[in-house]
Amino acid sequence: MTVLFADTRPEAEAILIALLRQAPAWRKLYMVSQMNLTVRTLALSGLRQRYPQASPAELNRHLADILLGPQLAQKAYGPLRQPPEDKSSG
Repeated sequence: MTVLFADTRPEAEAILIALLRQAPAWRKLYMVSQMNLTVRTLALSGLRQRYPQASPAELNRHLADILLGPQLAQKAYGPLRQPPEDKSSG
């Protein structure tokens, strides 16, 4: 059997795989949904750090770039608004 988790004992991994195989479809879908929500939350957290002055709408637009790719995000939501240039440095 292929090792899925390098830091997990093979016996424990076998039990995990067996439990996942026995889980009903609705439970598996719920777990995937929760994982997607976690990934989205982490991505938004990183975007807030990268763009501290951005509005929620701007952060969601940046998130669209990550999730959809820049080309599709631009087609769906329009171009990213560029921040105004700082005229004081120069």
